[in-house]
Amino acid sequence: MNQDHHAAAWQRVSAATGSPTLAAGCRACADDLEADFAGVNLVTAGELRLMGAATDERARLVEDAQLVTGEGPCTDAFARRAPVLVQDLHHAADRWPVFAPSACEQGARSVLALPLAIGTLTIGALDLYRCVPIRFTPVQRERGEAYARVLAVLALYEHPHLLAAPTRPAKPGPHGYPPTVHMAAGVIAAKYGLSADDALARLRAHSFRHNQPLLRTAEHVIDHQRLD
Repeated sequence: MNQDHHAAAWQRVSAATGSPTLAAGCRACADDLEADFAGVNLVTAGELRLMGAATDERARLVEDAQLVTGEGPCTDAFARRAPVLVQDLHHAADRWPVFAPSACEQGARSVLALPLAIGTLTIGALDLYRCVPIRFTPVQRERGEAYARVLAVLALYEHPHLLAAPTRPAKPGPHGYPPTVHMAAGVIAAKYGLSADDALARLRAHSFRHNQPLLRTAEHVIDHQRLD
């Protein structure tokens, strides 16, 4: 790795706040690489499970789409332990049939996803989005890899349990919904006498109607034992 890029990334992240955080690092990276928004998803036991950071609501919704569907650039970058670069998500529906349209609805056109890795440990991925189909340059990609290493350190500091998580080979492609979503659907099914499928449909409809990430809706249901 280019040490100049690495030093510059640390300097910009440190300058963004008195105490470097994953969220501040994500924002600094997006600003430096001329991305319109960015997000970080973290991985436990080989599957996407935790949104680590998002620069704004667009990023939160796009990253949530990856968490829910189990597909997208973050999944591929983590599974392959390699960068994923797509110039125009409008032409990526064959690759990510659920994620690509969702990302485009939020204005994303191009994406650069970079694995968060330290040594042999991979803990997630950084996603950088542009609202125009302009490819990230080789220099920006190299600088992004430096940021990804910095963000990996910050992620482990904020989420030390990732060090102890069991490791399994990651499998690209849909994995279904995260456990939190199924737990919330179970709460709704029991409360309203619905089937599991109908409860899940109601959960998704509520999330869509309120323009809220599905995981946030599920967490609310679990915390309050109701949708509203």
